[in-house]
Amino acid sequence: MAFITTSDDEIYYRIDGPADAPVVILSHSLGLDHGMWDAQAADLARHVRVVRYDTRGHGASAAPAGDYTIEQLGRDVLALADALGIPAFAFCGLSLGGMIGQWLGIHAPERLTHLVLANTTARVSEPAAMDARRRAVLEGGMAAVVETAMSRFFTPVSLQRDSPVVAAARRTLLASSAVGYAGCCAAIRDMDQRASIARITVPTLVIGGDLDVSMPWDPHGHTLASSIPGATVVRLPTAHLSNLEQPRSFSAALFRFLLPRPADALAAGMPVRRAVLGDAHVDRSIAGATDLTREFQALITRFAWGTIWTRPGLEHRTRRLLVLAMTAAMGRWEEFRLHLRSGIAHELEWVDVEEVLLQVAVYAGVPAANTAFHIATEERAATRGESAPH
Repeated sequence: MAFITTSDDEIYYRIDGPADAPVVILSHSLGLDHGMWDAQAADLARHVRVVRYDTRGHGASAAPAGDYTIEQLGRDVLALADALGIPAFAFCGLSLGGMIGQWLGIHAPERLTHLVLANTTARVSEPAAMDARRRAVLEGGMAAVVETAMSRFFTPVSLQRDSPVVAAARRTLLASSAVGYAGCCAAIRDMDQRASIARITVPTLVIGGDLDVSMPWDPHGHTLASSIPGATVVRLPTAHLSNLEQPRSFSAALFRFLLPRPADALAAGMPVRRAVLGDAHVDRSIAGATDLTREFQALITRFAWGTIWTRPGLEHRTRRLLVLAMTAAMGRWEEFRLHLRSGIAHELEWVDVEEVLLQVAVYAGVPAANTAFHIATEERAATRGESAPH
């Protein structure tokens, strides 16, 4: 396990993604831990370096007794970044994490490249309620607040389904340190950043949940969006934990905000084309281009590879499977064989092909699947140095 030690705290963190990529730090809500970002970390780590950490008083981080402050929690983030040698980073915080993000945007703007504030506020509506929650956990443990917190975390529909994500949030909440939770309740109770958020100049995305009864858009998200110059807004049909109820939509919002589309689609497309189809095939295509076909080669590199395959919403493995299904369904057998061969040579396995072609049989017809299975059988035999059965 990875920790950094400050003068009065020990902070747990984990890192995913390329070592040389831009950094995004993810900061969780009150009562959960870094695990609430599992889906976003998996999505983002293909493109950026993701640093997740447990806020003071949560998870594997230390939980010193007493009241905490938002400044203290913000300085923990800076200490973590300093210890990891990260001079500048994007920061995404939800709820308590978003309050920490506001403090960073106000007091350490030179450290931020982007700021995402999700389901959060500059000032809670009822500070006394946070103090009541603080006292409740100190007297009765986390069980004293779990049902109230869960009813705010998720919509009634999500709670009724009791999905693994909901069950995991409940377990994490119950396992949290009452002392640490209470310390963060005090930080939220005492926080008022309304007069300062207009000083945030870093590019900011404000995400709100339309069904968030804990911090409804009006006034909380609206205040942030209208006060921070140039803020971008995304609203999702979720309760408080928008990244857990709509994980793909949340990740898509981060992609659009953090990852600009390539300015030169032709230049961006060529390495992707080579990675997917292989250097040998691409070299043959380029060498075989004529005055008649050269512009077409540029078009497919720019449009297919530089515009579509570079979109971060689907990883390449999923796009490969989609191409196999569509080319089989449409009878584009030359393309099917090409993508089958290149997929197996890189990241696909024959069990993947089997599942896709069974799907083709159901939705595009048995004849299409029959031909596709025949081609797949030939290609598998060739990879094994065998003769294809007749």
